[in-house]
Formats: sequence, structure tokens, C-alpha cells
Amino acid sequence: MATTTSILRSPAALLSAKVTVSDHKPTPTVQFSRFPSKRSCFTALLSSLHDNNNDDDNNNNVISHPKPLSSSQLFNSVSNGSRLRVAYQGVRGAYSEAAAEKAYPNCEAVPCDQFDSAFQAVEKWLVDRAVLPIENSLGGSIHRNYDLLLRHSLHIVGEVKLAVQHCLLANHGVQLEDLSRVLSHPQALAQCENTLTKIGLSREAVDDTALAAKHVALHKLKDTGAVASSSAAKIYGLNILAQDIQDDCDNVTRFLILAREPIIPGIQNPFKTSIVFSLEEGPGVLFKALAVFALRQINLTKIESRPLRNQPLRAADDNNGSKYFDYLFYVDFEASMAEERAQNALRHLKEFATFLRVLGSYPVDTTMM
Repeated sequence: MATTTSILRSPAALLSAKVTVSDHKPTPTVQFSRFPSKRSCFTALLSSLHDNNNDDDNNNNVISHPKPLSSSQLFNSVSNGSRLRVAYQGVRGAYSEAAAEKAYPNCEAVPCDQFDSAFQAVEKWLVDRAVLPIENSLGGSIHRNYDLLLRHSLHIVGEVKLAVQHCLLANHGVQLEDLSRVLSHPQALAQCENTLTKIGLSREAVDDTALAAKHVALHKLKDTGAVASSSAAKIYGLNILAQDIQDDCDNVTRFLILAREPIIPGIQNPFKTSIVFSLEEGPGVLFKALAVFALRQINLTKIESRPLRNQPLRAADDNNGSKYFDYLFYVDFEASMAEERAQNALRHLKEFATFLRVLGSYPVDTTMM
């Protein structure tokens, strides 16, 4: 297992440190959905890198990653008045698009077909930021994105909290009693489980909520509805049969804003720091790890454990032949890496952590839509 041996000296050093757990599986080629033609600057930039790129927005073609842009190309693309490009997973009308536009109201929101695509879009200089969901107040954590945070070298530079209001959508002329099934993202279906059960609809999972709405509209389905946003209803010309169908009115999704470079943490406004670490097995080891924060009056807002990839089951130090998993622990705490207490807590943690990485130190989102 990789270990950390460098001494923590400054917030900048902490945020730029690239200490990762090795994952030698080859990364699959990731493809992007076509971008709308109105993003002329972006399309022109991609066209210059792919001579055979087709500009027809209505086809189902996809494009591969171009080569990373040079610094001169990047400055030219930014200086000509183009807006910040922000990747999100899904199609138009997705809640992730709304989160991207909340974070950057004047941005060019760029749809990607998968979470992996959004991470790679930032790494390959196709976009400037990515906004991706990490947890929901009803459905819990988005485990896929926790794993991708470790696999990729991006930095968390902000967070967005978005109130999610689900609607039951159908084609015009379709009544509630005509429906037999409903399509949506698994998280959305889980968040509306009680309501959908009362209506008596079978559920089918798709990649995202807006894609479900698009599918229902495109195929003019008469027996199938979609759980999606009111924005998706407008975009795809669907009728809203019921609003606010989530089981709890306080349905909030937290998104992370990712960038290639970290931001310099401050102390004027509330900050949050996200880290990931692993520990040797032993009695009280996790307690000692969390105690480094409690001793310094640092509040933990999130802790998530994930099995360590490519790490086989390890034999316990006993004579019973027992084995156990190795785990990674993701922790969010309310402190800036510009604060001495946060730096001291991580110095303390490094004394017995086998691996430690700071994922980002960023402003807390105190707003709510």
C-alpha cells in the first residue's frame, strides 16, 4: 500500500500533494455526448483537433477525447469572451445541470454521458470545471463518485446544495390511470418510493432523470411516465401529472465542484475540507483517527468508508485464520487548511495513517434554492 512520508508545511503544499492509492487497471476510453452547436467556440476548438468531427447536433454520434490543449490554446479560448465551461452528467434538464448553473450562473453547461466522462473532460482541458453529485439527504452517498475522486487527480474547489423537487411526467393526453410503469434514475426512484408504490407503478432505472423524460417524449410512450424536474418537462414537451412527489419535502442533493488546480483556502468565510485516508487494522485505530479532530474542536460533517480497490483480504493477527477488508475513509470537516488547527490535525493523523490525501479545502455553500 502507498504511504505518505512528506512533512506537512503549508496549506498550498497540502492541497497540491499528489498521494494516491495505485489502481493499475487501464482506464477505459470514455466518450462524450455531442455538445450543442451554439457553443461555437467550443465546437471550433474541438473541430481543430478532430478533422472528421460531424457538426450535426441531431445525430447520435459521439466524439472521443482530443489531445490536451496547450497553454496558448487555452488562453486563446478564454480570452475571446467565451464563458466558463462546466461539465455535468446527464442531458439537458438534469438536476446536475441546474446545480452547474447555480454554481456558475453564466456558464456553458456541457453534458457528459457518464460520471467518468465529466472527470476526464476536466483533466483533458475540454472544460474548466465539473459539478457532480456526492450525496442526497434521502438516498445517501453516490458511491461511484467517491471512487472516482480517488482514481482521478482533480481537486474539490466548492460545493453546491440543490433542493430537488421531483415531478411525475407523461406525454400530453396521457392520464395517471393510463400509466403502468415509470422511468428515472435509481436515486430519484428511491426518493419517491412511497408515492410510486401508492400509485401502483412498476419502476425501471435509467442513467438520469432527464434522460428518462427524453425517452418518454421521443418514443411517445402512452403507458410510461418519468420522474424528473419541471425543467425537463418544458424542454421535452411533457405534461406534469404530479408535482413534489418525493417522500420528504426536505430533499437536498449536495454536489462537488471539481477543477484541475486547488484554490487557496481562506479563513474569512466558513470553509470545509475533504480528505481520504486508510489505517492499519487494530483495536481503537479509527477512534484515534477521529480523535485528532475532536481534540482540536473540529466538527466532522461526513464520514464514508469504501473498500480499498485491488487490495486482497488481509489475514488478521490471530490464530483463527480470520480475514478482513482494508478500507478507505472519506471525511469532511469544518475547518480551512489555512487554519493551524487543521494542519496540526492532519500532522497528527499522519502519524498512524497508512495513506492520506487532501481532496480539497473549499467554501461551504450556505445557500439553498
